[in-house]
Amino acid sequence: MTATPSRPDLVLRSTRVVTPESLRAASVLVGDGRITEVLPHEAALPDGAGRVVDLGDDVLLPGLVDTHVHVNDPGRTEWEGFWTATQAAAAGGITTLLDMPLNSLPPTTTAAHLAVKRDVARGKAHVDTGFWGGAVPGNVADLRPLHEAGVFGFKCFLSPSGVEEFPELDRAGLRAALTEIAAFDGLLIVHAEDPAHLGAAPQPHGPRYADFLASRPRAAENDAIAALIELARELDARVHVLHLSSSDALPMIARAKRDGVRITVETCPHFLTLTAEEVPDGATEFKCCPPIREKHNQDALWNGLADGTIDCVVSDHSPCTAGLKVPDFGQAWGGISSLQLGLPAVWTEARRRGHSPADVARWMSAAPARLAGLHGRKGGIAPGHDADFAVFAPDQTFTVDPAELHHRNQVTAYAGRTLHGVVRSSWLRGEQITDHGRTLTRAGRLIERNSA
Repeated sequence: MTATPSRPDLVLRSTRVVTPESLRAASVLVGDGRITEVLPHEAALPDGAGRVVDLGDDVLLPGLVDTHVHVNDPGRTEWEGFWTATQAAAAGGITTLLDMPLNSLPPTTTAAHLAVKRDVARGKAHVDTGFWGGAVPGNVADLRPLHEAGVFGFKCFLSPSGVEEFPELDRAGLRAALTEIAAFDGLLIVHAEDPAHLGAAPQPHGPRYADFLASRPRAAENDAIAALIELARELDARVHVLHLSSSDALPMIARAKRDGVRITVETCPHFLTLTAEEVPDGATEFKCCPPIREKHNQDALWNGLADGTIDCVVSDHSPCTAGLKVPDFGQAWGGISSLQLGLPAVWTEARRRGHSPADVARWMSAAPARLAGLHGRKGGIAPGHDADFAVFAPDQTFTVDPAELHHRNQVTAYAGRTLHGVVRSSWLRGEQITDHGRTLTRAGRLIERNSA
């Protein structure tokens, strides 16, 4: 006997709804914060259905899931913070984010440090917020307790992170950490650049972007990823490559996937939309590690995304104060702020290349949700999922004005760019939380692995 769905308290209706199966006209029924049914657009609604919101031709996307965000809170809250970061996320259509374990003080490398982070975030989250743990030299014994405390996995660096309280792992340290993480089938997410290649490259200095690009050669990424693949193969461990920049690594990643190595890969909006050729000298708002590379490299990344070698697109939002973006690529902080702009930035280039809103939803919502183990609740417009949505006008354009961003520091590589796609509103568990970028309410929760 089939159970009768509960009476919906909200119906969102659009001629373009992105479901896991297709982009189609539909009515999405919501009850108690979850999607209860997805009906044809003109279907009769149940008696007593609640509020009906007709979105016209705006695209109803599943709320985006961003698994790579540096909130920097506590300790470097002048760079960002949970209040401003989650406001920016909500304004950009992101309804779930995961915070990286570094750039905050203390870093999230012990269960006690995780508790500090949660205490700071509690009461400030405008979107659902979870946490990665960190794998650093000497904390192998802390990894299982962090896992049991609910982190979604563990981040490590294979080259210097840029902050002294979060050192990189050498080869022996990587093996020890991954052996421990594999023992409880956890996930290791890796900043994969080989320090030997970085040490042998010309050191960055001065305002020329070309000099900075030469300091972070593709070989540093390629060799680090190759070593990670072989270790994951040996240990049958789950690994994820962060912010892939070098397209040279795509063939080896594709081979590893075909061989059954448990590896996933992300790239970021800046690698898909910005190119080395267009970076002005001194414009350190474009500095990140690994770096934005050439146009032909970008084309190959798009091909890797289209064929599934690259799994997902997430922001790597890594903000800082304006004063740290000095016009010297050797001295400036490396990181790009894009929480509020990732969706329109990616859509602007995706539409030009013939992709659909459904493709973007797969890359920026469904796949990151799957990476985090949230795919049963987040990342899809389907019965049983949380009623998290982004209402998106894909044909509308706007010009990026940094003063209109919710980021604590309005420093962005997208300043002055005209982008396609406007986020009209975001919804979290059936409650509208933004309206044309304006915050309406704070409804975010702190989430844990397997409990969201």
